[in-house]
Amino acid sequence: MDGAWGSVEADWKVVVVLILAWYILLRIWEKNGTLDRWDASRVFGVVLMVRSNRGLKTLERVAKPRRFWRIYGEVALWVCLFSMFFVAIGMLLAFITSVLNPPTAAPPTASELVAIPGLNPMIPLGWGAMAFIIALVIHEFGHGLLARAHGMRIRAFGLLQLGPLPLGAFAEPQYQELHKAPRKERMRMFAAGPATNLFAAFVCLMLLGGLAATLTSSNMNPHVQGIVKDSGADQAGLQPWDTILRIDEVEIDGVEGFQATMSGYAANDTILVDVLHENGDEETIEILLTDKYQYYLDLGWNEEILSAQNIEEGDAFVGVVGISEGTQGIDRLAGPLGPRFDGGIGVRILYTPFHILNMMIVPFELQGISMHPMEEAMLSPTDGILGDALGLSGLLFLVNFFFWLMWVNILLGFTNLIPMVPFDGGHLFKDWLRGTLNRVQRIGKKTKLWKIHPMWIDHISNKASSLSSVALLMMLLFVLFVPYF
Repeated sequence: MDGAWGSVEADWKVVVVLILAWYILLRIWEKNGTLDRWDASRVFGVVLMVRSNRGLKTLERVAKPRRFWRIYGEVALWVCLFSMFFVAIGMLLAFITSVLNPPTAAPPTASELVAIPGLNPMIPLGWGAMAFIIALVIHEFGHGLLARAHGMRIRAFGLLQLGPLPLGAFAEPQYQELHKAPRKERMRMFAAGPATNLFAAFVCLMLLGGLAATLTSSNMNPHVQGIVKDSGADQAGLQPWDTILRIDEVEIDGVEGFQATMSGYAANDTILVDVLHENGDEETIEILLTDKYQYYLDLGWNEEILSAQNIEEGDAFVGVVGISEGTQGIDRLAGPLGPRFDGGIGVRILYTPFHILNMMIVPFELQGISMHPMEEAMLSPTDGILGDALGLSGLLFLVNFFFWLMWVNILLGFTNLIPMVPFDGGHLFKDWLRGTLNRVQRIGKKTKLWKIHPMWIDHISNKASSLSSVALLMMLLFVLFVPYF
């Protein structure tokens, strides 16, 4: 624990020094008039708010089909309300879990607590910064489109920066028009930003699915992602990312070929496996097979689960985890929209939302990359116009670009749906609560069972929004910092 705290303190010292230097530079620019010439201002002490009229004419042209964008806003509103409540439930469950079962793993470093490209080791500076800038523009353009669709004027677009790093973007509306707008129109405007991020993430996933169709494996033999400690494979010297070429001189074609071949063996049999190591060397190793049934019993599986999985006593177990095809890397990213996904249209539709959420853990599993270098090395372009034009390096560039753009859009979309002011979700929650209370008031007036004064509706919705924001902030801080205690 002392080592972890030492690392955190060292990280924070660097962060504090950099922020202090940025603060001094902003004060100098503020005094000599540089910020005025840039139409910029300093907010929250150390954040630079830069305004620009660029993009307003484009916004005006794109927003002309007002009816279309109002329908879009209504769809966005329902998507965001549904997602917002799931975000709130997720935060509540995370808080309860942290209280009942405090984490025992080493706490994250200070740099891992902030989603800043380059500073957070899981978000690369190049891909991360580019994706953040594009996603922020998408987010604010969504707000701007719905504002114009409902007749609200946009004064300027802008960027919030902490040094060279983009923290956020904004579309600055005429605030009097925003506050005077009907509640439903204002809610559509707030929902448009995060919803556009989520829709953009889905488009990126579709493009990843298309790119997956242009990539195939240069080797049809399966490879091993992990080795079970003290198993037959471990004792024989099999290594992660080794490719299984042959078993007892039988060529192994894909995962199904491996499974079909292994079905002919039993526990305590010995097999000769020809493997291709990561360094390119080929070797034949002898593996003593163990009992798969006993292995899973030792892991805590019960007999009913093993029976449901068709695992019986005496089944052969090599001792490998994650036996995979050569296209596993790109197939994992494309998920249900990839060409090799095993499932019909219904399964693809049902699985897609869960797959999008699962993509958020990929950089943490692979330490800041979208695919392991060995997974990239196993790929080759298929015959076709795109593969011939771009080659493997060009296709992998597009894969990384669309993955990080999808990842950042998901992050921005769901973060902004936290029902806590100043996030969009906080404004949505307040207006949703006000609308719900208005409906309760109309029902009471119609049935003459109760009466709620309009001023009480505003008071209750504002108070509830403030209290919920404070409560969620406390829960969030508790979940983030409980590992340090």
